[in-house]
Amino acid sequence: MTARPLVKPRTLVWLGLATAFVLWATALGLGSQAFAAALFASVLPLPIYIAAALWIDRFEPEPRGMLAMAFLWGASVAILAAGVVNVSVGSSFGERAASIFSAPVAEESLKALILFRFYRRKRSEFDGVVDGVIYAAMVGLGFAFMENIDYYGRALNKDGPSGLAVTFTLRGVMGPFAHPLFTSATGIGLGLARQTHRRWLRVLAPPAGLLTAMTLHAAWNTGASLGCGFFVVYFVVMVPSMAGLLAIAAFSLKAEGRTIHVYLAADRERGALAPVEYDVLCSVRGRLHASVTALTHHGWRAWRRRQAFHRAASEIAFYRHRVADGDEPADPARESDWDARLLDVQGQPSPAVTPGQAAS
Repeated sequence: MTARPLVKPRTLVWLGLATAFVLWATALGLGSQAFAAALFASVLPLPIYIAAALWIDRFEPEPRGMLAMAFLWGASVAILAAGVVNVSVGSSFGERAASIFSAPVAEESLKALILFRFYRRKRSEFDGVVDGVIYAAMVGLGFAFMENIDYYGRALNKDGPSGLAVTFTLRGVMGPFAHPLFTSATGIGLGLARQTHRRWLRVLAPPAGLLTAMTLHAAWNTGASLGCGFFVVYFVVMVPSMAGLLAIAAFSLKAEGRTIHVYLAADRERGALAPVEYDVLCSVRGRLHASVTALTHHGWRAWRRRQAFHRAASEIAFYRHRVADGDEPADPARESDWDARLLDVQGQPSPAVTPGQAAS
């Protein structure tokens, strides 16, 4: 029986078409030359930002379809709908009011919609804070990617290459984390609600996260309207907030490691998982060393098999955790699949990792 995809292909197609429409509309407004230059400036650092965001998700990489859906949602539906709201508010109350009051509420609410959808309907792939941060970062990067094209193009049309350079420095170098940071507050709230047993926290954490996202966004936009005051907001509010986000992600990653440690222990105790392999699977450093060893000593195919095994180990551990918490019914077929993985890995090349190297 073939498993149903987590994201329907037609959903990605529709979001892709919506993204193409936003790009087309932006090109009409900027002109072809300015659009091409702005698109290049927005795309150029994007792989670095995406890689940095995904690097956080070390134990259980999220499904590519859901990551793509989050990015495209931010780049299409969220930015298009938010643009309509902001233009309406701006025409009635002025651009400053739209920037400080309308944009944070409209944009963060629209970006949050896809996160709430994942939280409610893709619960097996939304296990906690780390997952919330990763999905939020992808939504934010999609939104910022599309928004930057407009900002860069308008700066180029108004002030020439120097205007583009200044805007790129502010948005692409100093503030590429802005939208991912704002929306990550919502992701953290949903992640806390997902992994807690406290009813009050499940109720309050998501709206508190969304409100925090709106507040950070409003602070950023207020700073941008203050000229040099922007740098005060940047260093006093945004840099510490980003440091706090990274600290929360690191703490949550440690918690994920403990979950894997607990729920793979039975496999080690029954002899299905060698102690050294168990140590590897419970450690980010051990997994990295085993993957690099597989690639350098045994080639690309061995590396892919090793990566697949690491992912399967994380999935079975988190699945067992959800079953223990009563969030998911037991599925003997998943345990059988995992047992088959364990038999298969015994025939693979050794990861050549000692317990000391595997320690995190």
